[in-house]
Amino acid sequence: MADSNFIDYVKILCRSGKGGAGSRHFYRAKYVPKGGPDGGDGGRGGHIILKGNKNMWTLLPLRYRRHVFAGNGQSGSGGRSFGKDGDDVILEVPCGTVVFDAETGEYLCEVVDHDEEIKLLRGGRGGLGNWHFKSATNRTPRYAQPGEPAIEKTVIMELKLLGDVGLVGFPNAGKSTLLSSLSAARPKIADYPFTTMEPQLGIVSYRDNRSFVMADIPGIIEGASEGRGLGLRFLRHIERNAVLLFMIPADADDIKREYEILLDELIKFNPELEDKHRVLAISKSDMLDDELMAEMEKDLPQDIPHVFLSSVTGTGVTELKDLLWDAITDENNRIEPATITHRPLDGHHRVREEDEFIFENEPMAIEEDEEEFFYEGDDWDEDVEFDWVEYEEDEPQK
Repeated sequence: MADSNFIDYVKILCRSGKGGAGSRHFYRAKYVPKGGPDGGDGGRGGHIILKGNKNMWTLLPLRYRRHVFAGNGQSGSGGRSFGKDGDDVILEVPCGTVVFDAETGEYLCEVVDHDEEIKLLRGGRGGLGNWHFKSATNRTPRYAQPGEPAIEKTVIMELKLLGDVGLVGFPNAGKSTLLSSLSAARPKIADYPFTTMEPQLGIVSYRDNRSFVMADIPGIIEGASEGRGLGLRFLRHIERNAVLLFMIPADADDIKREYEILLDELIKFNPELEDKHRVLAISKSDMLDDELMAEMEKDLPQDIPHVFLSSVTGTGVTELKDLLWDAITDENNRIEPATITHRPLDGHHRVREEDEFIFENEPMAIEEDEEEFFYEGDDWDEDVEFDWVEYEEDEPQK
């Protein structure tokens, strides 16, 4: 996977900007001996913002941008001059990106729609200048607020492909062959296990110029939920699918047993997958006759619809499309992003090579002018306590 352009899991270090310090300035002009305080406010620090982009399909750009730092706010100055706000950093991510806290595995947010913006880390607010603290009893306040500190967090971004149908099956079950026959996708097809090393998307044409998206993931083996094989790493891509298409070859020893193994692995990964609509396809059915099909139907699971399928001869393809389309358009099978419960990241759901990535953190040093501004002078009162004043920002926060 190191040489692949499809990256669906990255770990990056983000830091918002710190707020600028308020000014402790007094007005000075000829013939104005006591001008009073006029120190301006410091600028706010830059935000870290996530923005959905429907034209992106991988997190590859973030793989080479492991440190994301927003700009710091500038300090205020005399004449009630406000400091400049820090520059925001907008990270464009594919639709379907989910963000977790790398330390705790806690779910933070997700980007689903195109041009949707989510403020991942808020920049620190700028400090108030000394003109805010003047009063009838305190005409010469010689203090100002410092800016709020930056927020630093290491996050993990997971990409979950947005598809209507997800293909689930053991290696060499014929999933890639079906996808290539139904759509214009050209996944690699070979006669050895785990030929599919990364998820593939294909658009399947249906009647009356309608279509739906089918997602193919690497084969699942028994014990995948415990870290075996490749399927566990890519099971996240079927969490958003409306329908799960289980594919089991006709030459399997026990079709019902293999179906139960696949379903059990999905439930162990995310219990909510049990509630998804399921369809069973018996692939490679061109080797069966009608009498053998009738005999096999007695041992198939009776709680889900099934179809005998051959991607080579086209047998059962039309019937399969009808079953999938009816399931996709079923109102009871609609998936809203707000209803999806993202399980926290644990040891089984992490990618080892990403979690072992070593960050070289840059020290969060205090700027020279800010340090000198606050701590020089004989009139500094160390016992002064500041109360932050709430104020609304120009841009809304989601």
